[in-house]
Amino acid sequence: MHAIFVTGTAGSGKSRLTSILKPWYADKGATTVVVNLDPGAFSLPYAPDVDVRDHIDIESVMESYQLGPNGALIFASDMIATRLPQIQEQVDDLNPDYVIFDTPGQVELFAYRQSGPYFVENFTCDNRCVIFLFDASLVATPTNYVSIALLAASMQLRLKAPQIPILSKKDLSGDAWKKAMKWSSNRAALEDALAKEKSGTSGIDYILSSSIIRDLSRSGFNYELIPFSSVTQEGIIELSATLARILRGGEEIEG
Repeated sequence: MHAIFVTGTAGSGKSRLTSILKPWYADKGATTVVVNLDPGAFSLPYAPDVDVRDHIDIESVMESYQLGPNGALIFASDMIATRLPQIQEQVDDLNPDYVIFDTPGQVELFAYRQSGPYFVENFTCDNRCVIFLFDASLVATPTNYVSIALLAASMQLRLKAPQIPILSKKDLSGDAWKKAMKWSSNRAALEDALAKEKSGTSGIDYILSSSIIRDLSRSGFNYELIPFSSVTQEGIIELSATLARILRGGEEIEG
């Protein structure tokens, strides 16, 4: 069993990508289980096979601990790790080839508190990897691109698993996605864009952004993005091939 954790900023398309991956693998003859790990999810574009909301109820948390919505989400996110044994048992009973985890919308609650990294590290599987979504609408400017790249590096540091960077919502960003794709594969082009963007500012943003991207590059964090559209499913073949390389050493799915 191989585990795939879908992560990214709120609204970046995590649940939509999750809803596409399951039938994709099913068409290839692989059994797949989808797990919703967001206790605060109101509606989902798929029917989860395992749902953390069956174990953690936000309204009950608010009532029991006299918390507001934000406090309840934090408390509920901390509870995810305590529900690992039940979720593991449910997934094991279904015995899938792949298990796809749709992580909480508030990425900081999953990555920067102890519960998320603990869950990723201690879920029993053959191999695991993380998909991180670069929202095309957020990385339309060079500074924003650097900010999200830094977040992706921080996520990899916290979750300690191989990471696949995806440029999501390509179809909703006009031509802006093309700039992000260029920046992801050409550091010089990104630095040039940062230099042009600095006009009218104190220059501090440019110094910080250019230093960050150089340090990330020197450290091996080169985010060559896979452009993805949930409308046309462009990029799904490239994503599937990358998942196969990381999880199965490049082997095709065994039906």
